[in-house]
Amino acid sequence: MIKKIIVIIITTFTLVSNLQAGSDGELILKKNEPSEIKDCSETFNKASFALNQGLDKIIFKPVASVYRLMPSPVKTGVSNSLNNLGNLVTIPNNLLQGDFALAGINSGRFVINTTVGILGLFDVASYLGFEEYTKEDYGQSLAVHGVGPGCYLVLPVLGPSTARDTVASLANFYGGDAWYNVTVRNDTQYFRDVDYYSSKVTSGVDFRAKNFDSIENLEKNSLDFYASVKSLYLQDRQQRILNSQKIIETQDDSDWEEIETQ
Repeated sequence: MIKKIIVIIITTFTLVSNLQAGSDGELILKKNEPSEIKDCSETFNKASFALNQGLDKIIFKPVASVYRLMPSPVKTGVSNSLNNLGNLVTIPNNLLQGDFALAGINSGRFVINTTVGILGLFDVASYLGFEEYTKEDYGQSLAVHGVGPGCYLVLPVLGPSTARDTVASLANFYGGDAWYNVTVRNDTQYFRDVDYYSSKVTSGVDFRAKNFDSIENLEKNSLDFYASVKSLYLQDRQQRILNSQKIIETQDDSDWEEIETQ
């Protein structure tokens, strides 16, 4: 597994080192400006969007409605556990982005919360003064090193994305996500495939519940719900690439990537 991660890191750095583009904040901002990202496959995207809306109405919305009724400590524990698993992708991307100090902090968070925090249910690291957790992924790493987003995409089931982020997410299946490696890719006696897929479905439900009212209001008040979701997703993605603390309308502490394999 370690060898696979090293190969991904070397491959990524090789790719970005051959790009004829700078990685300064101004260029990153321009490349990821929502108005600059084309909807190259709008017909497919709208069909996929309609499919996802249908799945939301019959699956995610009803389940999220029930999930919202659960006691706050339970919901907080679930979110903490999901964030803890997210560190397994965030840490290698901290390294890819050259943020070695933050990689160390997140590694410490993961060890403490997995052990003392009982598999991440309790965010003990925050009580100990560790820096607040911020999610990173391979798409963000490519963006930081100058790779443009390409066309906007709406993936069936998975939701909004871009060409860059869709391709980058494949890194998770080739050693980039330790949680995927120990559950699906490798046959271990401790975890099973269902553990991985359950965590992804739970992430989707957790995201839907956190943003339940805001998403409902957005759909009700938008003249074009498709365009509104696209705009909000691309704005949120831009802010995350820039590590901005700005909160996009309808967003709380989660993002539009929760149900993707990241």
